[in-house]
Amino acid sequence: MEKSNFVDQIRVFCKSGHGGAGSKHFMRTKFNAHAGPDGGDGGRGAHIILKGNKHLWTLLHLRYFKNVVAEDGQGGNKNNMTGRDGKDIIIEVPLGTMAFDEETGETDGEILEDGQELIWVKGGRGGLGNKNFATPTNQAPDYAQPGEDGKEGWKVLELKVLADVGLVGFPNAGKSTLLSSITAAKPKIADYAFTTLTPQLGMVEYRNGRSFCIADLPGIIEGAAEGRGLGHRFLRHIERNPVLLFLIPADSKDHKKEWDILVNELKEYNPELLDKKFIIAISKSDMLDGELKEAIEQELPKNIPHIFISSIAGKGLQDLKDLLWKELQ
Repeated sequence: MEKSNFVDQIRVFCKSGHGGAGSKHFMRTKFNAHAGPDGGDGGRGAHIILKGNKHLWTLLHLRYFKNVVAEDGQGGNKNNMTGRDGKDIIIEVPLGTMAFDEETGETDGEILEDGQELIWVKGGRGGLGNKNFATPTNQAPDYAQPGEDGKEGWKVLELKVLADVGLVGFPNAGKSTLLSSITAAKPKIADYAFTTLTPQLGMVEYRNGRSFCIADLPGIIEGAAEGRGLGHRFLRHIERNPVLLFLIPADSKDHKKEWDILVNELKEYNPELLDKKFIIAISKSDMLDGELKEAIEQELPKNIPHIFISSIAGKGLQDLKDLLWKELQ
């Protein structure tokens, strides 16, 4: 696989800060050597926090970020002085990032908005100083709480691309060519399978200064839901796209079979994907006459909007934008 600047999953060991211990101290004044307990509380251990950054689109900057160890809280002190909290570690991630616990497989949370913060690994609470345990019957408690342990373990960050429209199709369906034709994106284009190994994003300029985001995703092959080809690495990215644009080339040997395979792979991976809005685009249609178009239409499902386009000849592209905008609204 080619070296890429796109990283959509990382595994990292995290350890939050230990809470500071409470102090067991007694005040001593000039005139009273036993003036009472004045031990302060310990400071909180540092959290590890995830923060959304709309200017990031990959986890590449975290590729070598293998161990994250947060600062411990400071112990309490005399004169009721509370210890300093540990300095939190803030990890900036792109929008669409999901956080998991590797051991349990549970989802810790997801980042969907710029500036959104999520306490990923909580720091330990600071212990209470002995001043908190003084009572009328025990005015000189000689004990304080230790700080709470921090948490540690292997965590996983996984990026699911946030785009309005996801391009779905077999390798060589013409997805990259379409993306380069209707956006300013410059994906790699060549006549062999899996030219696109990572998602490519582009902004489509629409009418009256409006725009929407479209993602060219790696091609599906039969068995992708079981992990063949790029498998799950591809399929997880389309979970965030409200509209899926299925690209089927005009020169396909069997348009209906190709459509059925694409839909079945989505169903096998996650049946909820079938609730999204679908549009079918027949690419490379500049080679078709009216009779051939009519024959292809007979093979397509009647309840799914379809359109004939040619990215090279520029045919049908504005109509496609209109159709996508209508579905998005």
